[in-house]
Amino acid sequence: QVQLVESGGGLVQAGGSLRLSCAASGHTLSYVMGWFRQAPGKEREFVAAITWSGGSTHYADSVKGRFTISRDNAKNTVYLQMNSLNVEDTAVYYCAARPDQGRTYISMADKTSAAYNYWGQGTQVTVSS
Repeated sequence: QVQLVESGGGLVQAGGSLRLSCAASGHTLSYVMGWFRQAPGKEREFVAAITWSGGSTHYADSVKGRFTISRDNAKNTVYLQMNSLNVEDTAVYYCAARPDQGRTYISMADKTSAAYNYWGQGTQVTVSS
């Protein structure tokens, strides 16, 4: 029903910025969209999530104040603007989607990978010191 394709990853120096994009095929009306990341040897972790309306967002403490999630429903695309990157941000970043049943807020389940139905292939972000 929904296919997600991430882009925008690459190599960046510490302190730099990068913007990731997630293009969705198929309609994502009323879907919560999230970003997760996984570094080598570590579990997949939550990064950010946004409701369909864009009126509610949530961020992991490790990225709060540095990353911004947004979406353009007309283009069926969600973005992750990453500023002040550091080496610890190095990981494969995944876009994910789940029906939100009309909610206008981010729930605790939206912060867990098991709650999402659809996933992109991932895009590598490498931050060098």
